[in-house]
Amino acid sequence: MSAAPLDSDTVLSAQGLVMKFGGITATNNVTLHLRRGARHALIGPNGAGKTTLINLLTGVLQPTEGRIFLEGQDITQLAPHQRVRRGMVRTFQINQLFDTLTPLETLTMVVSQHRGMGGKWWQPLGAQADINARCEQLLEQFHLSSVMQQETRVLAYGKRRLLEIAIALACEPRVLLLDEPVAGVPAGEREELLQTVAALPADVSVLLIEHDMDLVFSFAKRMTVLVNGTLLTEGSPEEIANDPQVKAVYLGHEEEHHG
Repeated sequence: MSAAPLDSDTVLSAQGLVMKFGGITATNNVTLHLRRGARHALIGPNGAGKTTLINLLTGVLQPTEGRIFLEGQDITQLAPHQRVRRGMVRTFQINQLFDTLTPLETLTMVVSQHRGMGGKWWQPLGAQADINARCEQLLEQFHLSSVMQQETRVLAYGKRRLLEIAIALACEPRVLLLDEPVAGVPAGEREELLQTVAALPADVSVLLIEHDMDLVFSFAKRMTVLVNGTLLTEGSPEEIANDPQVKAVYLGHEEEHHG
């Protein structure tokens, strides 16, 4: 695998990504650099190509053109699970598979698998002291201790989203792709989720994909705006908030939406 000609402060680098589906270009020459310890948001109106870009970064899709580097190594051809092993993890909608497991059982399974003990996760809880300690830590950190013995399918929606992020953190990521963490979460359950996102470990570089502008502006130190699969602009939250191009895109989109 070739190394990227970038400084050591860049943990994830997408260079000239193009994704074509037949005659449609969904991602058009996108370059994005994520700094170590970043709090970076990816925003844009519906249909901007955010999901396609995340699918390229995580290996769900292979780019038509362009390269992706993680910590200096070219990962463009790696499968999704290989990228997870190298430290790039995306939050995901909890699979049906986990529905009948409790948060404690789910995290025990994920932590065990991550530590190469996947076949033993079902052993009596507490059989592996270090795994048990890590699970307790995650349950506390993500406000799940009070519901750790309940089946996942009966949890409040906000708790399910917290469990998704806990699962991602259990894989000890260096890069965490936070995929719309507050989508569908009722107002009364949002505060806990927002606090948890704000308190993510400083050494984990986070790329947040989100429609909720309050969360974006409270969380992000840097923002990238995508429109029609093309990178419109990038900058600090202040620069983005005052950018006439961004205002035009969002205001135009709002009028279209409400009109």
